[in-house]
Amino acid sequence: MNRVLVIDQDRATREALGLACLGRNVAVAFAENVCEGVRTLLSLPVSLIVVDAASLRMTIREHVALFDRVAPGIPVVVSVPAETPLELRVRFEIAGFRVLTRPVTVEDLLDKPIQPR
Repeated sequence: MNRVLVIDQDRATREALGLACLGRNVAVAFAENVCEGVRTLLSLPVSLIVVDAASLRMTIREHVALFDRVAPGIPVVVSVPAETPLELRVRFEIAGFRVLTRPVTVEDLLDKPIQPR
């Protein structure tokens, strides 16, 4: 894995995951929101996208289309709070996203292979 893009509004969460990735020799790019993340994707190659579900403002289908256009074939992990309803988690998974409960650890990302959408 070359570089992970972390899209999360919470600075502490971004930094904790970023430092853990760097500790495992994985480069990290950060974005506070999806718009900033798209700009990053257009300028930097990444091998994984981790996005906080709270950052997603469009429908799941619209996000799938967006990520497919700007980062085709790049796996996307959506982090959700533990109390997220099962129905929403399943909708993300059906759309091709891997769903992880917050806080996401670098081991969650690296120890289990993530398949491209």
